[in-house]
Amino acid sequence: MGRKGRLERDWLSALCLPYAFDVGPIWPLAEKHRPSTRRKRRARDTLRPMPTETRTVSSTRDKRLVRGEYGEDLRVPNDWALLPPGDAGLTRRVKAAGPSWTVKEKRGKRTFSRGVWAPAATIERARKVLEQERADPAYQRRLEAGRKRREAEQRSYVGEFREAIVAYLGFADRYESLAYALAEQVAAHATPVGSGTVARTKRIPINERARAAVLAWMRHKTSDYDRRYIARQKGRRREVRREIAQQSRRILAGYRSGRDPAADCPLQAALSTSEKPPPVARKPAKPRVATAATDARQRIARLPSKRD
Repeated sequence: MGRKGRLERDWLSALCLPYAFDVGPIWPLAEKHRPSTRRKRRARDTLRPMPTETRTVSSTRDKRLVRGEYGEDLRVPNDWALLPPGDAGLTRRVKAAGPSWTVKEKRGKRTFSRGVWAPAATIERARKVLEQERADPAYQRRLEAGRKRREAEQRSYVGEFREAIVAYLGFADRYESLAYALAEQVAAHATPVGSGTVARTKRIPINERARAAVLAWMRHKTSDYDRRYIARQKGRRREVRREIAQQSRRILAGYRSGRDPAADCPLQAALSTSEKPPPVARKPAKPRVATAATDARQRIARLPSKRD
C-alpha cells in the first residue's frame, strides 16, 4: 500500500472509530472548543479596565493603555495614576494597599521597572504616611544604622571575594604580589553594588564567581575583545569568549608554574596601565573675546591683495 493509500485508511479510521463506540463524530467537538481568529481579535480589541486584579503589564505608545501578560490591551482606569520608580518604600506600600499594575520593560536579558499604576488616592495616602514617618528622628537613626550595616557587609564581602580570587589564581611564591595586585583590580571592578557583574550574584559559589570575574576582567584588559568585530551570528560571540578564556588560562598557567613571563605579556601591561594615576585635567582655555579692532583686522586680511 502506498503513502496515499495509508493516508486514506487512517482518515477513514478516524471517522469510523467514534461511531463504533456510539459517541458520534469528533470534529464538531474540536471545532466547538477551538478559539476562532475572530474571537481572539474581539477579545484583544475589547479595552476593559480590570482594576480588581494585580498584574504585570507592559507599556505601549498610548500612556494610558497597557498590554497584559497574554497580549490583551487594557485601558488604565481614569482615577489611577502612575507612580514612577525610584522610591522602594513608597512602592511597597502602594502595592500592599490594594490592586496595582506593575509596568515592566524587557531589554535583552534584563527587565526594568517603569512604575506602578494604582489609584491616585492610594498613592497620595501612602506618600503622606511615609513623609510623616521619615520626618521622625528615630527613622533617620534607623536609616543611618542600616547604611552603616550595609557598608560593613560590603567591606567584608570585598575582602572575602579578594581572597577567593587569590586562591583561584594560585600563583607561585615569586608572583604573590602580582596575584594580590590582580585580585585588587578585579575586586574593585566586580564588587560594587549595582554593577550587575557576576560577583553580585548568589546563584553560584564564591569560588566560581571569582573564576568568572577574573576571566571577564582579562577578556576586556588583556585581549582585543572590545575592539574586535564579531559577526552577528547565533553563538559566535560565545565562541569568541571561549577562545579568549583559553588564552587567559594559558597566561595564568605560566604564573602558576613560576616560569618567567614573556616580554610582551598582556597581563603585565594591563596591570601597569591600571596602576598609573589618571591624567590631571587641565583648565580649558578662556575663549578670546572678539573686539571691533580684531574684527577690522580680520576683514582686512581677507581682502584680495594687489598682486592677485
